[in-house]
Amino acid sequence: MAGVKVLEYAQLAAGPYCTKLLADLGAEVIKIEPPQVGDEARRREPFLKDVPHPERSGFFFYLNTNKRGITLNLNTTTGRKIFQELVKESDVLVEDNPPQAMKELSLDYESLKGINPRLIMTSITPFGQDGPYRDYKAYHLNTYHGSGVAKILASILPEETPKPTKGPGFLGDYDCGLNAATAIMGALYSRLFTGTGQHIDISKQESLIALERVEMGMFGNDERGSTVFMQYMVGGLQRCKDGYVLITLGGEHHWQGLINLLGNPDWAQDERYQGELSKYIYAQEINERIAEWMINQTKDEVYHRSQALNCPIGMVTTVEDLVASKQLQARGFFVEVEHPEMGKVKCPTASYRFSKTPLRFVRPAPLLGEHNEEVFGKRLGYTREELSRMRGAGII
Repeated sequence: MAGVKVLEYAQLAAGPYCTKLLADLGAEVIKIEPPQVGDEARRREPFLKDVPHPERSGFFFYLNTNKRGITLNLNTTTGRKIFQELVKESDVLVEDNPPQAMKELSLDYESLKGINPRLIMTSITPFGQDGPYRDYKAYHLNTYHGSGVAKILASILPEETPKPTKGPGFLGDYDCGLNAATAIMGALYSRLFTGTGQHIDISKQESLIALERVEMGMFGNDERGSTVFMQYMVGGLQRCKDGYVLITLGGEHHWQGLINLLGNPDWAQDERYQGELSKYIYAQEINERIAEWMINQTKDEVYHRSQALNCPIGMVTTVEDLVASKQLQARGFFVEVEHPEMGKVKCPTASYRFSKTPLRFVRPAPLLGEHNEEVFGKRLGYTREELSRMRGAGII
């Protein structure tokens, strides 16, 4: 995506993750933050050595590598004027502000397309640009439950397991950012033929619902949905002595592999457990017997032995497990990135490998306002004196 210019006016996870994906593909991304305070992600853990500092957030660091960073106050007349100058030169704008707020600033799509007809503006909000919920505020917790994903997640866990209120961290927002990046790629392709941009309306609620299309479709036709069958799933999440494994059986051959793994116990020959329907009926009873065996095994042992027996069992890995993974080390998934405040930081790379254009970390996450002089001075032509005055007035 070299040559594509992206302007980001977003905070925390969804918008910044969207632009991070574009930046990793070669797009030039300029991140706009409020003067002095910056992106809220700067105040979110984890922090280097557990000491809170706006330039030492691992969360912010991960989401903003390969970007340039500037500060700009859009609540000032001069700030909005500069923003419009940047929009003129941009291919894509990604923002996550309330629809009414952007309109009041005259920075909504209808206003900006007059400045740049080729602009692709992507607006990420909890519930979209229209409908009765359009102006509602929401946290990650709200959109997670507003999509039904939290209920589906809870339905696959054993009854005695404490139910999570949402996915870990900002998982749902990352999914939304991925959807937004995919939509932007489609809009850029469309622009090759039409010559004009368009407005992309991303609803976090709908992005999460899209992940569970099968579940939603089943419920639309059968009010019980598929979660009722999850309660009668043989295997499922099972505790080992050092963590968890997840058992997902897809047929009789998988059942036979599981029984071999368990050492062909006598109870498996019980007539009540023969046949697929019977296994559903007696799933809870079978799972209790599986649990008695699993609790004395390590998850690594179970995983490798089950694979050899053609039985689909996966380990529930921790972050520590993944960082120490020989597979990920061999593929160079983690690389060290030099940061002026944090020093050398181990960072995840990308989920893909291009043979011709491998991923490069051109720059670490920007310090607050690090590229003000480069963007405002060298590109837009503002003098040092003007920048100094704007800094004193809280514009940049």
